[in-house]
Amino acid sequence: MNRDYPLDKVRNFGIIAHIDAGKTTTSERILFYTGMTHKIGEVHDGNTVTDWMEQERERGITITAAAITCFWNPTYMPTTDVSKKVRFNIIDTPGHIDFTVEVKRSLRVLDGAVVVFDGVAGVEPQSETNWRYADDGKVPRLCFINKMDRMGASFEKSYKSILERLNKNAIRFQLPIGLEGDHVGVVDLLKMKAFYFEGEMGNKIVEKEIPADMLEDAKKYRAEMIEKVVEHDDVTMQAYLDGKEISIDAFKKAARAAVIQNKIFPVFTGSALKNVGVQLVLDAVVDYLPSPLDVPPVKGIDPRTGEEVIRHASDEEPFAALAFKLQNDPFVGQLTFFRVYSGTIEAGTYLYNSTTGKRERLGRIVRLQADKREEVKKVFAGEIAAAVGLKDALTSNTFCDEENPIVLEKIKFMEPVVSLRIEPKTKADQEKMGMALRKLGNEDPTFRISSNQETGETIISGMGELHLEIMVDRMKREFTVEANVGEPQVAYRETIMGTAEAEHKYIKQTGGKGQYGHVRLTLKPMEPLIEGEKIPKNTKRYDDFEFINSIKGGVIPNEFIPAVEKGVHEAMDRGIVAGYKMVNISCELTFGSYHDVDSSEIAYKIAASQAFQDAAKRAKPVILEPIMKLEVVAPEKYMGDIIGSISSKRGQVEGSEPKGQVLAIHAKVPLSEMFGYTTQLRSMTSGQGSAQLEFDHYEVVPPNVALEIAEKRK
Repeated sequence: MNRDYPLDKVRNFGIIAHIDAGKTTTSERILFYTGMTHKIGEVHDGNTVTDWMEQERERGITITAAAITCFWNPTYMPTTDVSKKVRFNIIDTPGHIDFTVEVKRSLRVLDGAVVVFDGVAGVEPQSETNWRYADDGKVPRLCFINKMDRMGASFEKSYKSILERLNKNAIRFQLPIGLEGDHVGVVDLLKMKAFYFEGEMGNKIVEKEIPADMLEDAKKYRAEMIEKVVEHDDVTMQAYLDGKEISIDAFKKAARAAVIQNKIFPVFTGSALKNVGVQLVLDAVVDYLPSPLDVPPVKGIDPRTGEEVIRHASDEEPFAALAFKLQNDPFVGQLTFFRVYSGTIEAGTYLYNSTTGKRERLGRIVRLQADKREEVKKVFAGEIAAAVGLKDALTSNTFCDEENPIVLEKIKFMEPVVSLRIEPKTKADQEKMGMALRKLGNEDPTFRISSNQETGETIISGMGELHLEIMVDRMKREFTVEANVGEPQVAYRETIMGTAEAEHKYIKQTGGKGQYGHVRLTLKPMEPLIEGEKIPKNTKRYDDFEFINSIKGGVIPNEFIPAVEKGVHEAMDRGIVAGYKMVNISCELTFGSYHDVDSSEIAYKIAASQAFQDAAKRAKPVILEPIMKLEVVAPEKYMGDIIGSISSKRGQVEGSEPKGQVLAIHAKVPLSEMFGYTTQLRSMTSGQGSAQLEFDHYEVVPPNVALEIAEKRK
């Protein structure tokens, strides 16, 4: 079985934005214009394809990333020939900060992104976070300034906010014709034509001359656009300097290369709700975003040798794919979404998971249309699909050819910042709750489950109050588990500010074989890794912990070193000051001894745990708290009260900016002070204020607050 379309006709891209910028509305238009649906779903009617979960339709927000496959026939080359069409694999991602994991993992496997902005608000907090994730993954982007029909919409203000807050290399490729209720079309600066969208749902594109009152602006901005693009291409630059007219094809070629290298970010505009401009954005995806052939080959590690391996986007190379998302499907069980980077795989064959070292039979493969499934027999390089019923696969696992193994880089996820206690309502719910939490935890790596060993309580942790509320609601609806939940708690952390050393011997004689473990540890704060710096062979480095084995001459046999590290890990989980998990610690094993008969793994684990606790108590331990980025948007007359309330919560106001008819205040505030803030803000502003919280960093808590936290934990 061969692929039915060439790789250069494939675009894997995501639609990303701040909440309420119109991502899902844009996705629904894409499905309609590509012929995947015959009726446009609307978020306000609760009948969209990509927002298919009950919770999404009730709340009007996207919670889980939805994958859709469709085929686009560019407007400038109408055809019924499927082979001429371009295949889109699209992921519609959430905009709410509590579900930011979906954006992060989607961008890891996508080749490009369309970033949607609200034409009134411009760049918003989550726009910045998503842009940063795309920067981290070097993902090429197009910008779509949406909602030009809204009251207070301003293309120029929104465009300026992109230049100032995201990247100065964003370039206008279009201008809106009319604003607010007068928004009727767009001007294409490359073709110097006006485009209007008529017929049923704007599906008839009408090309006209540019309105006379816009012609001067269009000429000025076209010259600016060409100048900014040609500076990235020697051939067109020379033609431009020679005064020659640059052809549309030559311009597109130069612009495409610059977009793929993240040197420029084209800006388009329109209104998805009013069916203006979406088709031209799809044309731009074809023209400027990369196919799998245009992005660098994926790199990984050969698990047998530890050496770097490269896989190119080709069906002929050995199979390599990354699992980026798990989803519980009520009809078929667990779905494992994966992106194929190289090679092919067929249903009915065996899949090798190089992360776990296990083989599993790949019974069925499906292509997703949000919550609908289309079964396929084979998937090829550059495709996104889902495997049905894999038992051992988790997010970030690598699937590959067993004869040519590779382990791809894992997706790094944020640590949860809010926790709450949960308990089953009845005995019957108890067993079901454990299974439900495990499945939800496998689906979402930022949703963690732990138990308090002293009280036996189950603690769930997530990215925010809404995140945990949705998870408890899903547990109730999808797994029919009733549960009682406690009040939200802050996920504090502990660390050390100084250096200390401690030694511990664990010796136990019990008549028969005894126990003997002896270690000396040095603790200090963990230093960040400088870019390009290699990790020494005697060092194991994790996100928030480093273990250095400096033992010389085998004073502790190698087989006991993992037990020492395990003992340290366990002590870190228990904390020193108030029982919170410890982070950012460098632990060096410098000395020890062993006994020929009595030494054991358990003895070294206990010795290491005790030595760690002794050293940590003397290394200036402190409690860390999550500090959040806060944006409050409200009318100016309430600003005095809002700033006063932020200051009373140990917050630091960093500045403000006008947003249409209102003001936006930016601040940094401890999460512990922010529970219930939305309700306070509503009463403070007569219901006219709104707030967005986003995790920023951890910071040492003041001594008086640390005392309160420690007292509460006793």
